[in-house]
Amino acid sequence: MREQPRSPARGDQPGAGSTASIRRYLRVDAMPTPFCAGCGHGILMAAILRAVDELGLDFSRMLFVSGIGCAGWIPSPHYNADTLHVTHGRPVAFATGAKLFNPGLKVVVIGGDGDIASIGGNHLIHAARRNVNLTVICANNLIYGMTGGQVTPTTPQGARTLTTPAGNPEPPFDLARLVAAAGATYVARYSVWHIRALIASLRRALAHSGFAFVEVLSMCPTQYGRRNSNPTALGMLRGFRENCVSLEKARSMAPAELVGKTLIGEFVGGSGSRESASGAT
Repeated sequence: MREQPRSPARGDQPGAGSTASIRRYLRVDAMPTPFCAGCGHGILMAAILRAVDELGLDFSRMLFVSGIGCAGWIPSPHYNADTLHVTHGRPVAFATGAKLFNPGLKVVVIGGDGDIASIGGNHLIHAARRNVNLTVICANNLIYGMTGGQVTPTTPQGARTLTTPAGNPEPPFDLARLVAAAGATYVARYSVWHIRALIASLRRALAHSGFAFVEVLSMCPTQYGRRNSNPTALGMLRGFRENCVSLEKARSMAPAELVGKTLIGEFVGGSGSRESASGAT
């Protein structure tokens, strides 16, 4: 059994949330990651650890559960923690069982839009309805990345994938609103471009008592971008910057101005992020 890091007391050096501080949460022998060049999941991997470190959570009392897909590799094998790497679409179900068996654990689910919202969609909405005390982080890259680039329930209408070469004919789920409607008591959505607001949201989700859901928009230039005239990570990040609109700003915009935009912010249970959602700095 490998030794797991414990969070230091507040005020210890290096500073909580810094790159130097979060290195101890990683299994160095598992590096480098398997992510493609330009994948946004590495940004999310670090953001979760920064939130854990800033909260001072005891890593030895945390359990990370993931399923099959690119996002499933975020905690397993890279986090130096207890992890369950389970069957496709079932991480929320396994996490629910673990939490019921050992309520003292902080149980965190990390998965992709295909794993959590498609194959595992039924588990997601019912865990939200029951308000199970879990934190669920969905890395939404709008496509099945690892298995070849198939359409998912979050793929935008008209977008090209391996299984919709002429464009997706179906409207996508709005995951944040879906989970909110199901009964979750904390719901937020940010992109990996909006890193400070994202980390603040992850802190709130991890500290929340009840079902917390954070949808994280993450770029996939390899499978999604190259099929949709945006083959670079930089281009996709700029897309997040230009197309994401904060909930606060959206209230003063006309419906026509919001066409093609993605709303970001805290949909349920937020106290209002003090970090700006307008940029990455």
